[in-house]
Amino acid sequence: MTLRADTPPATVRVRRFTPLQRWIHRTTAALMGVCVGTAACLYIPQLAELVGRRDLVVTLHQWSGLALPVPVLAGLASRAFRADLGRLNRFGPHDRTWLRAALHRDKRPASRPAAKFNAGQKLYASWIAGATLVMLATGLMMWFTHVTPLLWRTSATFVHDWLALTIGIVLAGHIGMALADPESRRGMRTGSVSRDWASREHSLWRE
Repeated sequence: MTLRADTPPATVRVRRFTPLQRWIHRTTAALMGVCVGTAACLYIPQLAELVGRRDLVVTLHQWSGLALPVPVLAGLASRAFRADLGRLNRFGPHDRTWLRAALHRDKRPASRPAAKFNAGQKLYASWIAGATLVMLATGLMMWFTHVTPLLWRTSATFVHDWLALTIGIVLAGHIGMALADPESRRGMRTGSVSRDWASREHSLWRE
């Protein structure tokens, strides 16, 4: 990309996500939103009475949960998406530094070195991926009641319900972090971020 000499450095845009990566994020977020919303309607009496049509809510919950891994699986066809999965799966010394600064509430960018993804994003991605697989497995046990013994189904129901509550809390934190960083949201919405933001928040990232 050729820049004019009078272009302010802060206006230079850096490509962060491809259109397919943004589609994966949006589709996964929509499916997760349906899962969480329908779960709330099934377990909170006030919402259950307000919405009604329990059979339809159950069906939406089951099929949105079953479809939740599909966008990620489809994204494996993309080299850029696979590369980002590799970045999310690797922790380095700078990630430990980032976590120590986060624990001490040190918000200075210099004390939180990060590559394309910071340590918090890596931990969230790993946790939510594992939680989704557990929810899928336990949900299938609850759905197909004739496949597993009663003890397994009872245990699956316990794990499914409490993990769902934990996912709701973690998702609320994830959304709160996104709302606090407009440029990060713009990167997911448009695919690019300002070079100034990238240098400040992800100083080790080489696009």
